[in-house]
Amino acid sequence: MKPYEQRFPWNLDWNLLRTFMVVVEQRGISRAASFLGLKQPTISSALKRLEDTTGHQLIIRKPNEFKVTRAGQRLYSECSSIFGAVSQLPSLLEEGGSELRGHITIVTTSHVISEHFDDVLNTFAEAHPKVSFSVAVAESDDVVTRVAQNRASLGLCLLHKIPSDLKATVLYREKFGLFCGPKHRLFHRDSVSLSELEGEPSVSFQTETEGGALEPVTKLRLRAKMATNWRGVSSNLLELRRMIVTNIGIGALPLHVAKRDTGLGLLRQLPPYNELPLINIYLLNNPKRKLSEAEAAFLSQLDEMVKTVDIEQRTYA
Repeated sequence: MKPYEQRFPWNLDWNLLRTFMVVVEQRGISRAASFLGLKQPTISSALKRLEDTTGHQLIIRKPNEFKVTRAGQRLYSECSSIFGAVSQLPSLLEEGGSELRGHITIVTTSHVISEHFDDVLNTFAEAHPKVSFSVAVAESDDVVTRVAQNRASLGLCLLHKIPSDLKATVLYREKFGLFCGPKHRLFHRDSVSLSELEGEPSVSFQTETEGGALEPVTKLRLRAKMATNWRGVSSNLLELRRMIVTNIGIGALPLHVAKRDTGLGLLRQLPPYNELPLINIYLLNNPKRKLSEAEAAFLSQLDEMVKTVDIEQRTYA
C-alpha cells in the first residue's frame, strides 16, 4: 500500500460515511438534514470533508439536480457493506449463551403471502423466544440491493434474473388471475365471457414491464385484449387491491391472496380461468454475509422446509 493509503483509514472520520449514505438514500442534502435532525450547512460541510478526504467528487450539486458520480456510487456500495457488517455486531456479540439470541432482518415485497414461510417463522419464534425480528417492505429491486449490500438477513421477492452473487431459492409459486370490484359492470353477472373484457381499463403492478418478473401477467392482460394503457399502477398489493375494489380498473392478483376478498364479496375473478401465469417468489440470502447463529439457524430451517415440501405443495392456486 502507498503511504497515503495506509493513513487513510486512520484519518477518515467514519461518521462521514454514514452521513454520505443518508444523502444518497434521501436523494438530497436538505432531505438528509431533515432525516438526521441536523442543519443543512452541517450536512454540506460533512460531504465536503468526505470529498476532500477521498480526493473525489462524490455528488454533483446543482439547482434542481442531484446526481451521484461514479466514485460516489462505488463509495456508497462499500458504505452499505460496512453498515451491514456493523449492524450485525449486536447479534454476533450476543452469541454463546445457553439460549439462542440475536436479531433477524427480513426485507420483502408487499405481496409475499406464504403459509409455509409463516409456519417456519412460527415454529422458529416459539423455539427461540430470545430472537427478535424486523420486517421491511420494499420493491423487488430494492430487496435485491439490500441483501447484496449485506443490510438484511434474507429477502423475499420477485426476480426476472437471478443475481450472480446471491443465493436464490424458489420459496413458493403463485398463480395470477384477473379481478374486478363490486362496482364494476361485470361483477354481478351470472357469467362473463373473455370477449367482454376487451378494451376494459386496467390497473397493474409496476413490475409488469417487458422482461420484468411479472411479464407473464402482462401477457394475461393482452390475452383478454384489455386496454394497453394502465389507468392505475402501484408497487404495493394492498393499494392495487384498493384500485380494483373502487373500480379504477380490472387488475391481476395472486389467486390465494384474493381468495378471502372473493369470499367476502369484495372481488370477483374474471376469465380466463385456465392456463394462468405462474410466478416464482424467491428466498434470497447473501453467501458472503457472516451469519449470526440466529440467522444461520433460521435460514437452515427454511432450507429444510424447501427440501422436504414438494414444489407442487408450495404452488398456490
